[in-house]
Amino acid sequence: MIPKGGAEGMMITHGGRFSGWGFYLLKGKPVFDYNLAGVAHYNIAGKDKLTPGSHTIVYDFKYDGGGLGKGGTGTIQVDGKTVATGRIERTLAFRLSLDETLDCGEDTGTPVNEDYPNPVQVHRRDQESCD
Repeated sequence: MIPKGGAEGMMITHGGRFSGWGFYLLKGKPVFDYNLAGVAHYNIAGKDKLTPGSHTIVYDFKYDGGGLGKGGTGTIQVDGKTVATGRIERTLAFRLSLDETLDCGEDTGTPVNEDYPNPVQVHRRDQESCD
């Protein structure tokens, strides 16, 4: 549910700063970011803010196939309508992360992208500003 003032934050993430992916709202817009072990970031983002109310937000990835670590096409849909499509040139063949979990509705580890601060970072920033 998107409130009148808009929404921002993590919907689901796996991994973090060193590799992984996140699907989140940034300034009210849906964003999918794929972090290829810090070597490359692939970012797919909707252009428009979500309107207040209830929405179904979907990320779909169509893998090219033909072996491990290949790319594919990512699509974001809101209420059944495609709002963004982008190319992910390569993927990690095996493990995304050894030390971070799959989080839904929050990000308890490091962020996959520095676009958004997770609560741990906000807390650290607050502490640093008080020193």
